[in-house]
Amino acid sequence: MAIDDRPRTSTSERRAVPAEISRSWLLVAATAEHGFDRAARSRADQVVLDIEDAVDPKRKPEARATVAAWLAGGGSAWVRINDVTTPFWADDVEALRGLPGLRGVVLAKTEAAEQVTDTWHRLGGTHPVVALVESALGIEESTAIARAKGAFRLAFGSGDYRRDTGTSADTLAMAYPRSRLVVASRVGDLPGPIDGPTVGTSHPILREQAQVAVALGLTGKLCLDTDQLPVINEVISPTPADVAWARDFLDDFEARDRMVRDGSDLPRLGRAQKIERLAQAFGVEPR
Repeated sequence: MAIDDRPRTSTSERRAVPAEISRSWLLVAATAEHGFDRAARSRADQVVLDIEDAVDPKRKPEARATVAAWLAGGGSAWVRINDVTTPFWADDVEALRGLPGLRGVVLAKTEAAEQVTDTWHRLGGTHPVVALVESALGIEESTAIARAKGAFRLAFGSGDYRRDTGTSADTLAMAYPRSRLVVASRVGDLPGPIDGPTVGTSHPILREQAQVAVALGLTGKLCLDTDQLPVINEVISPTPADVAWARDFLDDFEARDRMVRDGSDLPRLGRAQKIERLAQAFGVEPR
């Protein structure tokens, strides 16, 4: 079934996806206040209000105040804040600290573990920090960043990484930093990392890039437009065939009193249990 042919699901019926397994992370410019509510009603697993790259430096105080007011007035979202080395970071965390609608922050241009921990402490030690890694140094330090107190997930700032290193957007060229983030996340006992956004309106290209990310072990993706959400959510979810296999395996495993027959059973059991958890969270049914 094509994505556009699927039955529409109302916002109230949609499942709330936990952030640790969230697939789609929708970036919304903090200057586009008119779009905040629309983003919150969208198919995005998580909404990220952006007061970093999406905002001109002269407008950052205004944008920060707009985001804080929306979060204090009943809105709920993550916020991408400016990096620790800028003069904006301290004001960002001070304005967001204690706001009831703040789910967590995405820390731009993370390059050291202490940047994550300092941000987490400044926010009161209660809000998770997604460390956005966007440079060669950040990739090199990614294992330490993943182990930092307050680190929740890693994310890949692919555009800034390419500018920093001169790497092309070619899939093979970008496999190394993505894989480094996957390994670092595993070492730091974090969920799988979040891939950078795909720029453009081509759904076939988006689908291909999301499939590459999944193949490498990434489990989420930043996105820039609500039109991208159905594709990202579909590609990163288990397929109905995966769910059918998992449930058949689990039923068979229970029918034989959980007896392990050979060395392949336990790995398959782990895979089946993971697929079933994700299927329950994302509402994927076998067919």
